[in-house]
Amino acid sequence: MNEQAKEYWDSYWKGKEKPDNVKAWSFGTAPDRMARLVMDGIKTATCSARQAYEVEKEALPEVGEYNIILNGEDEPAAIIRTTEVEVIPFNEVTEEFARAEGEGDLSYQHWLEVHKKFYKNEAEEIGYEYSEDMDLVCERFQLVHVNPD
Repeated sequence: MNEQAKEYWDSYWKGKEKPDNVKAWSFGTAPDRMARLVMDGIKTATCSARQAYEVEKEALPEVGEYNIILNGEDEPAAIIRTTEVEVIPFNEVTEEFARAEGEGDLSYQHWLEVHKKFYKNEAEEIGYEYSEDMDLVCERFQLVHVNPD
């Protein structure tokens, strides 16, 4: 976590009992636009390839954990809290979940096209096998705080 994110986290919790763990990250594609969708309450879900967690040796998200969303300049934009985590085959993601991701025209078709392209590229880039039934880690979250800076 960079110094700005740490200061933002500490400032938000000043005078309150602070959770032990927090991660800071940005959305892989269009981090500024995605952070704005989160800040505006439009984006309340995200998903990642389960294989990407394995390749990168990262733990899966857990309900109750906090995350600082960074913008394209790695500046803290908002704090979110994970409310639900499900592992679902890519081809079984629902239209409702796709809408909750808040992207494009909010249609399932848009979500599917964008995510197929993203996961095919990511699979090639970091070395996992893409398939239309691969497991996705589908995460829902609530907006906790928007950074006023």
